[in-house]
Amino acid sequence: MASLKKVLIANRGEIALRILRTCREMGIETVAVYSEADREALHVRFANEAYLLGGPAPADSYLRIDKIIEIAKACGADGVHPGFGFLAENAELVAACEAENIAFIGPPVRAMEVMGDKLASRQAMIAAGVPVVPGTTDPAQDVAAALAAAEQIGYPVMLKASAGGGGKGIRLVQAPEDMETAFTMASGEAQNAFGDGRMYVEKMVTEPRHIEVQVVGDQHGNLYAIGTRECSIQRRHQKVIEEAPAVNLADGVTERIQEAAVAAARAVEYFSAGTVEFLYSRGEFYFLEMNTRLQVEHPVTEEVFGVDLVELMIRAAGGEELPDLSQLEPRGHAIEVRINAEDPANNFMPSLGRISGLRMPFGPGARVDGAIYHGMEITPYSDAMIAKLIASGADREQARRRMMRMLQELHIGGVTTSAGLAMQILQTEEFVEVRADTNFVERYLEENRTPQREFADDLEEVAAIVATLHRLHQGVAPMRRESGGGDGLTPWVSVGRGRVLSGRANPWAAVGRGRAPLDRTNR
Repeated sequence: MASLKKVLIANRGEIALRILRTCREMGIETVAVYSEADREALHVRFANEAYLLGGPAPADSYLRIDKIIEIAKACGADGVHPGFGFLAENAELVAACEAENIAFIGPPVRAMEVMGDKLASRQAMIAAGVPVVPGTTDPAQDVAAALAAAEQIGYPVMLKASAGGGGKGIRLVQAPEDMETAFTMASGEAQNAFGDGRMYVEKMVTEPRHIEVQVVGDQHGNLYAIGTRECSIQRRHQKVIEEAPAVNLADGVTERIQEAAVAAARAVEYFSAGTVEFLYSRGEFYFLEMNTRLQVEHPVTEEVFGVDLVELMIRAAGGEELPDLSQLEPRGHAIEVRINAEDPANNFMPSLGRISGLRMPFGPGARVDGAIYHGMEITPYSDAMIAKLIASGADREQARRRMMRMLQELHIGGVTTSAGLAMQILQTEEFVEVRADTNFVERYLEENRTPQREFADDLEEVAAIVATLHRLHQGVAPMRRESGGGDGLTPWVSVGRGRVLSGRANPWAAVGRGRAPLDRTNR
């Protein structure tokens, strides 16, 4: 039994339900909080208790520390788990919990503060002997300072927000003439997102892969590295596909990068379950950042190493000493695909609406982390990620093929999702051969973007469609069914909130809407 008896989950959606399930298995009572937009959410239905926070906007609900603490005190919760996002790395919430003798199920304040500031973390890593990308250790106050730093480092360079995260406040600068525009845009973006416009400059690592190490520690000084993850498949610094363990690393890198991760975590007196992230290129790795809270991609580590990271977090927060995790060995391979309610063919614009049909994949090696259901409304107040598919196998190829099978079985009606794009990426040579770097998705999108067609030039097809619509309006001709067994009878193929002519569908929207995926190997 865990030392905590009742946990308030200060989050929503998939991660709230994920935490709730572990609590239930541990015999811990759960308290859900929710916004006006989430009254019918699954985490609200399944928790032992549920309380309204406020309006639909996060600022009026999930970011209200005062309301969260008020509810925790009123219901007798002795722990608060923030999940990821929202208040997961907010020192004010930690302080508020401590003031009321409530355990915060997450990282200590010092780790948050140091690792939450890119410059402070660089300085701490240098002191700890962890490899970092060559760059500045003090903020560049203006364009002139950034130019001077870049001249010393050598182009190309990256401008990064000191208080950044989530891909915001980052710009690539190829030459001096690009610096002023890039600095102004990145600094302004950082100021708006984090209230801190300070920038630092670092060398651009060419063709980097994004490699992570899961670290877990307790309050008794025990700290462990639990394997590696590959997270190079990302768009604009937002991860799309993740897997564990990382493969195709140079000899000795796996051991050295795990040792560096433990050193990084120990330097900030870390406990809980967090992730140390690195850039890897040409046999060398460099510290990128540390996410001190639970990561979205934690399930692939759980599947490969047979651990429950949420349980370990709860036990560490409750003051328990964790079991020895140093001898864990990977068992097979796992791949995670994030399913986002967005339209890849329309610059990844959010796809809002009500889920009108839902079919989730099952079978060997299939895990689904989500909180969606038939009839659920996808609102502008929630994150685009609505589910995660996790495929496990004896090796990477089996996991990859299982993920493709899971995507084929998946059906989410009523909204457009990113599932079709994920299916295409899984079949590329770069993914199959583990040759994709962090810029791969951007290149792939550019190379495979469906060209805009001038429909008016194709008079014959336009005339046929107009005639068909006229007959349908008069009720004299039945609508034909989409090829591949679509969602309904229509002469059109649905793409998000708009439509395109049949035969010219978005190649990334097929999977997850009940249609057969495009498979280059079968064309």
